[in-house]
Amino acid sequence: MQTEYQQARLARDPRFDGTFFIAVKTTHIFCRPICPATAALEKNVEYFQLAQQAMLAGYRPCLRCRPDSAPHSYAWQGVNTTVHRAMRLLRQNKELNIQQIATKLGITARYFRQLFQQHLGLSPKQYQLFDKVLFAKRLLHESNLPIAHIAHASGFASARRLQHNFKKVTGFTPQQIKQSKNKPGELISLRLAFRPPFNWEYMQSFLALRVIQGVENMTENCYSRSFITGTDKGWFSVSAVKNKHYLKVVISLPNIEKLTTILTNIERMFDLNADTNTIQTQLLRCGVPKDTMVTGLRIPGVWDKFEAGCRAILGQQISVKAAIRLLSQLTQELGATEGDKVYFPTPEAIANSDLSFLKIPNSRKQTLRLLAHHNVHSSDSSDSSVDDWLCIKGIGPWTVAYAKMRGQSSPDIWLNTDLIVKKQLAKLTIDAELARPWRSYLTLQLWSMA
Repeated sequence: MQTEYQQARLARDPRFDGTFFIAVKTTHIFCRPICPATAALEKNVEYFQLAQQAMLAGYRPCLRCRPDSAPHSYAWQGVNTTVHRAMRLLRQNKELNIQQIATKLGITARYFRQLFQQHLGLSPKQYQLFDKVLFAKRLLHESNLPIAHIAHASGFASARRLQHNFKKVTGFTPQQIKQSKNKPGELISLRLAFRPPFNWEYMQSFLALRVIQGVENMTENCYSRSFITGTDKGWFSVSAVKNKHYLKVVISLPNIEKLTTILTNIERMFDLNADTNTIQTQLLRCGVPKDTMVTGLRIPGVWDKFEAGCRAILGQQISVKAAIRLLSQLTQELGATEGDKVYFPTPEAIANSDLSFLKIPNSRKQTLRLLAHHNVHSSDSSDSSVDDWLCIKGIGPWTVAYAKMRGQSSPDIWLNTDLIVKKQLAKLTIDAELARPWRSYLTLQLWSMA
């Protein structure tokens, strides 16, 4: 691994961006592999898998390549599953303390600390602090938010707490980093980095066929949609930037404390943390013909698993075009509106409707209502809750798998009972077991070949 890091560092290989960080002993600064600064001598360099590990060792983030804006590394780096989930929860819930995160994980705070120390070499509290500082640094560089708002968005109780910790960790004050003089209340504009290649054309064509009228819009270079999170309504747009390894995202959000959650969900929807080269190598091994391979394939996600479940139920035994027409009708009748924005119906709205306006079998209407009732009374935070849908009449393994693949972006969903997949398997020699743990991408590859 050390040799691989050395080669990637010297080549400034963007495929390794976010998978490791380079710390220079003479300057006490750490960088991404793509940093344009003159490469240091190998004897003056040490490597870290996480930016937080470099910060614990006393290194400051580079102001040129900005480690705070690097894509996250993926789960297959060998980190214990519980630790990986804990890292995700710490990133997404900056307002929660260590005890609350441990409770969500179903473990004691003591065992939580032991796991982090064993696998990452730092405590959960240290990881959480460094992650807050990195996120604040990212907002200071890219957004027009005032420092007080950035403090709350990053999980600090006040601007003074941000000031103290930011100066202690980075050596700079927030004022020294922030350059924007824009007024508060404007749109939030950020960059979301990824490791190339990224096949935007595939993502664009896939999503364009499945746009729900009023909720979503897809042009050649931009996807936008409205969303509801808790009691808050907002919208975002994601744009491709030619010859750049990032997407531009613009967000309108009334509650700034939800920003981390929204950004994390957008990253999931566009599968930005996938290592597409590793996945492609695995798919070639399982039998996908090289001349048909969709390079840079990502899982096109939807906002949440409930929406994915509704898409799957209304899409049963009909064309994609007909399914989207039903979803658009469902939104027109039951979705909330605010100005020119339309929002996908909440579970409560669907559960309380007889759905008489939908020209589908009554059994399917009942399934949709039962799914809505289930989501009203269940916790959306559970990673395994989609499996509970199997107890709902009319929902089978395919619907659950589809919701996991597009609503949770699970990488190893194998839809081998899908009609298109069956037709492709009849023509090709595919060993799906060799595609583990990337069978979602195998499913999408086979769909693309139809």
